[in-house]
Amino acid sequence: MNALLLSAIMGVVMMFTGIWVKRYTVIKRVALAGMALLFVANCIELKGTKWFNFDVSGFMQFNNFSLVFIAIAIFVTILFTLVSGTEIRKVGNYPADYFALIFFIISGVILLASFQNLLILFLAIEIVTIPSFILTGAEKRNLKSNEAALKYLLLGSFSTGVMLLGIALIYGSQGSFDINQMQIGMLEGNKISNLQVAGILTLMFSMAFKSSIAPFHFWTPDIYDGAPTVFASYMATVIKVAVFIGFIRLFENAFGNLSSTWVVWIAVLIVATLLIGNITATFQQSVKRMLAYSSISHAGFMLFAVFAMNESAHEGLIIYAAGYSLATIGIFAIVAKMNDYSYEGFNGLARHQPLIALTATICLLSLAGIPLSVGFLGKFYMLKAAVLTGKYIGLVVFAVIMAAVSAYYYFRVIQAMYFKEGPDNFTGATTVEKYSMVAICALIIILGIMPGVLLVHLYF
Repeated sequence: MNALLLSAIMGVVMMFTGIWVKRYTVIKRVALAGMALLFVANCIELKGTKWFNFDVSGFMQFNNFSLVFIAIAIFVTILFTLVSGTEIRKVGNYPADYFALIFFIISGVILLASFQNLLILFLAIEIVTIPSFILTGAEKRNLKSNEAALKYLLLGSFSTGVMLLGIALIYGSQGSFDINQMQIGMLEGNKISNLQVAGILTLMFSMAFKSSIAPFHFWTPDIYDGAPTVFASYMATVIKVAVFIGFIRLFENAFGNLSSTWVVWIAVLIVATLLIGNITATFQQSVKRMLAYSSISHAGFMLFAVFAMNESAHEGLIIYAAGYSLATIGIFAIVAKMNDYSYEGFNGLARHQPLIALTATICLLSLAGIPLSVGFLGKFYMLKAAVLTGKYIGLVVFAVIMAAVSAYYYFRVIQAMYFKEGPDNFTGATTVEKYSMVAICALIIILGIMPGVLLVHLYF
């Protein structure tokens, strides 16, 4: 609750800052100060102290799981701002407005991590996606950006309509929007109505669309490719993972006792997402577009949390959220500063920019799930959660094979940087951005060796 109210207030503050302040450095410092305040306020609430005490029972619930994820989302946003600051300024003439939209997105992320009511879920999704439409089309003179924003708006509006249909069907069968009451009304042994099944599947498919799960992924590559690279990285990380937190919260709390009805559909979606995401990524010639398809494959791994719904799934999703977000923010920050997004554009980068090439390598190794990186632990926890269910062990084997396939297209970038020659296509980075990249890589390794630094907060 601390961070929720402060993020909404900071969004308004940034809007007025854009009117009164024209220097980008001042705008960026105000935004960073606001994000730091959000992070401190959330950590204080995680330790049991609330600055604001409103009665939100029946609408929201802030437990350790949601508060730890909110802390990760805010911290990643701070790193995103530090490592991509110059790129935000290059997008357009309204940087304060972009930061305002990011603060509003954080508000939606907090709602997604804490909702207890289907109406709050709907509001959270809208608060997250509507600013994303604007950020996608922020480059007004870029036709690809305009096209991506229009596609995102139309397809996002359609998926929202599908979600509203699912909410209406569930309300029609239960007479309540409170997900805790739904669990009481869906006890094991009761006859499941067709209305309930239709509502569950409709909500599942709409959430799958929002999180770019195959076969509802078709919008993702075009949107990420057309959007400004700096904002594509944020949509591919914090926003995507927040939807998964909402996904597991909805299906665990509301429909957990009916898992036998829908778990087979989740298994099918996992197979389709891992297969389509990884196979399609191997044929891409643009690193930016490859990262868009690889984000689809990572969605398949995160979907294991919904499939398993146990303690390891919660731990795995937190670890995966941190590792995937850090590595993706890092590699996208480097891609955004390249003149050429193709694999050939990375040729010889290690010779011209050794530090940048090293940080890119660490991020890519984490995304590939190489041991000693947090990306490896994320995949390990997800597969462990699936094994503990005792169901569909072949699904785990298939996921391991797909993880091996993903190493191919990540190592293509590393090969280009270290084993091929080419001109320097890197446009340069400030000292703060370089230090931020080093900090991201350090966190990837530290969390890969000591995940307890993060997981301990789930229980204490």
